[in-house]
Amino acid sequence: MDLSNLKPAKGSVKNKTRKGRGQGSGKGGTSTRGHKGAQARSGAKRKIGFQGGQMPLQRIVPKFGFTNFNRVEYCPVNLSTLQKLAENGIAVITPEVLVENGVIHSKELVKILAKGELTAKLEVKANAFSAKAQQAIEAAGGTCEKI
Repeated sequence: MDLSNLKPAKGSVKNKTRKGRGQGSGKGGTSTRGHKGAQARSGAKRKIGFQGGQMPLQRIVPKFGFTNFNRVEYCPVNLSTLQKLAENGIAVITPEVLVENGVIHSKELVKILAKGELTAKLEVKANAFSAKAQQAIEAAGGTCEKI
């Protein structure tokens, strides 16, 4: 047994049917498209959600909710994450530092949340703070600055 003997399992590989290549192929003439009608023409496609004439799904399912275009999306960062960064020797935490350490992506707004413990004295600059997070940072001797 070696690589030159390898073959696919019997019946697993099928030849592609060549449609529209003459009557002798058995797939000539209408090329399996039937006679006339929209689907027999070139460039034919059904609209998204078409269910063979049945009521389309997007008309059956009711409208739901709304999108608030004034919503401000923050990327949450917990105190436990800040503690890990402090253990790595970082004293000033800014969005740029968080991007460098792979905590957030660039151009994301940062909100500091109070999950976890913080014992290090840190200077934290972020777009928003939860009330408990701000208390915890100040209790540890650090400062909070909104950007």
